[in-house]
Amino acid sequence: MKSIKTFVAVIALATTFGSFAAQNVTATSTTLDGAEAKIAAQAQAAGASSYTITEAFSGNRVHMTAELNK
Repeated sequence: MKSIKTFVAVIALATTFGSFAAQNVTATSTTLDGAEAKIAAQAQAAGASSYTITEAFSGNRVHMTAELNK
């Protein structure tokens, strides 16, 4: 019985924390500012409280990836 209660508690916590999992978004633009503006717009549309830029690549165009935080 104790293992069933423990299992149920673990599943409940995993489900709770799963709803706060970060979401990744990407954007491309001709400038860093333009790509970040697109990331900010996506974060606002998703209702994120903040975002963290995890990758930015600049070649002919800028590609940026960010993690949204609720």
